[in-house]
Amino acid sequence: MPWYNEEQLEASRQMTAMEYLQKHQPYRLKKSSARNEWELTDHDSFKINGITSKWHWKSRDIGGISALNFLVKVEGMEFKEAVEQLLGEEPSYIPPSPEEKEKKPFVLPERYPNCGRVRGYLCKRGISAEVIRYCRQLGILYESAPYHNAVFVGMDEEKKPRYAFLRGIFDRDGKSFRIEQAGSDKRYAFCVPPVKKSRRVAVYEACIDALAHMTLEGNTADKYRLVLGGISAPKEGEKRKPGKNPPALESFLSRHQAVQEIEICTDHDFAGKWACEQIKQNYQGRYHILENLPQTEGADYGDLAQREAEKRMIKKYGWGR
Repeated sequence: MPWYNEEQLEASRQMTAMEYLQKHQPYRLKKSSARNEWELTDHDSFKINGITSKWHWKSRDIGGISALNFLVKVEGMEFKEAVEQLLGEEPSYIPPSPEEKEKKPFVLPERYPNCGRVRGYLCKRGISAEVIRYCRQLGILYESAPYHNAVFVGMDEEKKPRYAFLRGIFDRDGKSFRIEQAGSDKRYAFCVPPVKKSRRVAVYEACIDALAHMTLEGNTADKYRLVLGGISAPKEGEKRKPGKNPPALESFLSRHQAVQEIEICTDHDFAGKWACEQIKQNYQGRYHILENLPQTEGADYGDLAQREAEKRMIKKYGWGR
């Protein structure tokens, strides 16, 4: 790997992500409804300010300003390659268009020999030992090595892993590591199946919400519990445009013809209520719709399960008295 001095590294950071996109990939930019805000045509949750160049990829919770950060974090380039590109050492290189870009092969993260840390973390979040055991037996939940992330696995009908979501168990400043495994197919998002085939699918925004709701309902595996993999809701106050059907739900319904009921269990906040309305509008008439958002304003089922667990601890040990 070539050695770069501080002056060269600083030079490589001068170009902003917006300048890079306007120069090399203008076809990927699409104006959003918000002032001075642009989107990428191939990443619907990616937003970038046309003036400041500050960008944020909501589904992966990453962001930045410089073209260097954009090339490394979004385009997946090696740091060396990105620096060379921005220093002009390889001016002929232009990242391929979305149609030309080769999809990365999907490989599950390495497994840790046991699931002790993840089990402890989920229990602290209010998830029951029974629910954790059920998911582990199905092979849809495990602990990764070497970073001990919780790995939530989505499978196809042949029980072949096609999707994985990684969630860190060590929170920093209220935030934790969260990312979809490279090559994941959103059509096969994380789903907790019932013991027997069911006519109902419950949909959630996050994996922990699905496990939490299952815990709150007495550990019952009586329906499919499907995670949508995030939602792309407009900001509160913005003009609301019709939303697309979630790829995970669309694919699930096409593969489970016996399902006739959709139970909506999104968060009880602006984005969750918006998603709820979109699902009702898009599927009402074809499916029986049940609206089952958490009763507490601003909460998700993960919050409710954690509160219930804390209440049990207080009752058992007398904490807070």
